[in-house]
Amino acid sequence: MAVDRNDVMQVLAGVGHPGGGDLVGRDLIRALTVDGGVVRFVIEAATPDEARALAPAQAEAEAKLKAVPGVTSVQVVMTAHGPAAKAAPPGLKIGQHPTPQAGGPQRISGIDRIIAVASGKGGVGKSTVASNLAVALARRGRRVGLLDADIYGPSQPKMMGVSKRPSSPDGKIIEPLVAHGVTMMSIGLMLKEDEAVVWRGPMLMGALQQLLGQVAWGKLDVLIIDLPPGTGDVQLTLCQRTQLTGAIVVSTPQDVALLDARKALDMFSKLKTPVLGLVENMSTYICPNCGHEAHIFGHGGVAAEAAKLDLPFLGELPLALDVRVAGDAGTPIAATDGPLAAPYLALADRLIAGGMG
Repeated sequence: MAVDRNDVMQVLAGVGHPGGGDLVGRDLIRALTVDGGVVRFVIEAATPDEARALAPAQAEAEAKLKAVPGVTSVQVVMTAHGPAAKAAPPGLKIGQHPTPQAGGPQRISGIDRIIAVASGKGGVGKSTVASNLAVALARRGRRVGLLDADIYGPSQPKMMGVSKRPSSPDGKIIEPLVAHGVTMMSIGLMLKEDEAVVWRGPMLMGALQQLLGQVAWGKLDVLIIDLPPGTGDVQLTLCQRTQLTGAIVVSTPQDVALLDARKALDMFSKLKTPVLGLVENMSTYICPNCGHEAHIFGHGGVAAEAAKLDLPFLGELPLALDVRVAGDAGTPIAATDGPLAAPYLALADRLIAGGMG
């Protein structure tokens, strides 16, 4: 029995909103597609608080749609673009000196797995990979957090389409924002636009400690941490103070980028942090006009390096204009139903299959 859009909307009209009415009547359904038996749509809440309150309704919608004859899969993304309930009070300062910690790396309460996304150098698309991986994991039904730990160059607010200052009702605990089904936090949300971070190492370490320990992450299956490029204070602090499931190292295929990727791999080895695998970004370029395939930065270098080091190769990601445009617009390509979302969903699937996502 074929399922059509009207069937889906009728089911969603029977899912109540906690504030009264239903999901359809409240006009919360976006980007609904029905592809054979696969149903995909976005629930767009007005605020992060509403998104959290709608979690039971999201689960109910998935369950009801899966019970419809002909439906084989339901993929729902929760997103919120409105402001948080309150602005953070002046008393909340980010960038303090770290507090002492004994007993080695610690777990973060409520978070099952923590994956750091790293690169040996800037410009290889690490932050793009981190945001799209987080969204792809959320689309696969995981409870996902995204921490932008690139203190000097935070880009996740732009890529995830959020700009509101997080709230902190008590001046101590920070309420993160929610976008595209991902709970996210960035130092960039706590600063004025274009304001530079001019801090020495101890301030960086204190800021990272606050973003990990003072954010109300809630229950998460996985927290993705977008690290700054290189092998500096943030990486050292994170690996020494926090129990990481492991790290993913992103590189482009050319030899110069691989030189720096090897340094990142060596750093994780010295810090006894497992490397979950390598990703080759900007691997292939397909001309949108003629369809010609080109390898602008070379091809296969990261896969060869992974084989040489006996590390998992997690896949190739394309160099594509639409990926850049989507990130600049605040909607990661993995949140769409276009063909360019597929490589990121495949990356998420590999992590899930390996018990890491």
